[in-house]
Amino acid sequence: MKFALSLLVGAAAAQCGKRSPSYLTWTADSFIEHGVEKNFHYTQATLYLGYEAAYELTGDEKYAEWYRNQIDDAVVLEDGTIKDWDYEFYSLDDYRIGNNFLWWYERTGEEKYRKAADIIREQINRHPRNQAGGFWHRRPVYPNQMWLDGIFMADTFYAKWTKMFDNDNTTAWDDILKQFVLIDSHTRNHTTGLLAHGYDESKTAVWADPVTVNRDSGSAPLVWDRAVGWYFIALLEAIQLFPESHEGHSILVGFYKDLAAALKKAQHKSGGWWLIMSEPYPGMEGNYIESSASAMFTYGWLKGIKLGLISKGEYYKAAKKGYKLLTNRFVRADDECLLNWEGTVEVGSLCCNGTYEYYISIPLQTNDYKGVGPFMLASYEWETY
Repeated sequence: MKFALSLLVGAAAAQCGKRSPSYLTWTADSFIEHGVEKNFHYTQATLYLGYEAAYELTGDEKYAEWYRNQIDDAVVLEDGTIKDWDYEFYSLDDYRIGNNFLWWYERTGEEKYRKAADIIREQINRHPRNQAGGFWHRRPVYPNQMWLDGIFMADTFYAKWTKMFDNDNTTAWDDILKQFVLIDSHTRNHTTGLLAHGYDESKTAVWADPVTVNRDSGSAPLVWDRAVGWYFIALLEAIQLFPESHEGHSILVGFYKDLAAALKKAQHKSGGWWLIMSEPYPGMEGNYIESSASAMFTYGWLKGIKLGLISKGEYYKAAKKGYKLLTNRFVRADDECLLNWEGTVEVGSLCCNGTYEYYISIPLQTNDYKGVGPFMLASYEWETY
């Protein structure tokens, strides 16, 4: 069954002579060897966060060189345009890579990275919105829908760009805050503190039940773990960017603390979290402890402790348990002693009926960057604690 993942890996590091390994550098080295397709997809953008962390940890230029080779010419052209970018396709997923462009601009000062980021920022200005001002997840297939995923994909880039180039623009900060407030107010269950996958303002989607979470919310019925993970990371990113003088900073800190507490209640005794977190599904046949969100939540706690948002006394033990699960259950060494990452669900979408049967039908993937990148972030926080 899906949840019967190998527990060999506490031994995997030892098999490779890595009895006290840096899991971050082992992962970074391994995926250089595995090879990573060059494009601007959000999965690659998520993995590259891990290489930023590996470079921060070690200062080893091989990670920066490899990362830059992934971006230059294959994604960002010399004139600052983005290879194969569609100026008429409006999908929040495609905007995540803008954060990576800004990392390179900060590092090098090269205008091509600023120009590439500006392309995405200008596309955000044109992006369709629902009547309340929230970004559609994608046009035309998800009209009036906001997903937790989209907050991670677009709004922290929007905040990062604003911080760097337009910090005094209160209207922009208000707009960024609006995205978080809308998704939180329509999807958070105030009993559990967890958030459903998304909502449809028009309430026309087959899954948009007006009474499941908040009356008249148009919310999806279920809490899908990775969507919550995207949102958890996005909150941390935005909190570090928002001006402390803006009311949004304290609002986002409140959202983060509430969700951190809800995740503590939802953590399984193994240290991980169920694919579908809403009752009555934890422990139900077909459900399983999933690796990408388990990495995201573990990272989110460790980072929150470091930032002083949550207390070490309350969260460190749970975070330690979570990280131990990641390394014991989801890391596998192959015959060449390259690290492989297991147990990440391929996708989760509100394209369909939003049922439990839909979510558990999606296959698991090995070496899915949506799990690898968050594991690298969690490893960085653990190894620098």
